[in-house]
Amino acid sequence: MSAPQGDLGEAQRADIWLFRARLFKSRGLAGRLVESGGLRVERHGDVLRPTRSSFGLRVGDVLVFHRGERLFRLRIAGLGARRGPATEAQQLYENETGENPHHV
Repeated sequence: MSAPQGDLGEAQRADIWLFRARLFKSRGLAGRLVESGGLRVERHGDVLRPTRSSFGLRVGDVLVFHRGERLFRLRIAGLGARRGPATEAQQLYENETGENPHHV
């Protein structure tokens, strides 16, 4: 579910987007990453450190986070309407690190 954010375009909760992009096995795990300060969001030259899983992510945001010992940098390409198969989930982002976040 997407929520409008004024004139800045549509946004989706961080925990939901991370879950639907199949980067975490559960929405709870995704939320814990955000709430622990483990997610960095780069938006229009600003660096944001959300601490609430309800933080709205937008198309074009760049996400930087660790999983295990690997650092990932992903640009959001779309907002997911559901948690679909991996091929559908991979359409939601552009991987800027070359690492496959689904095989960590």
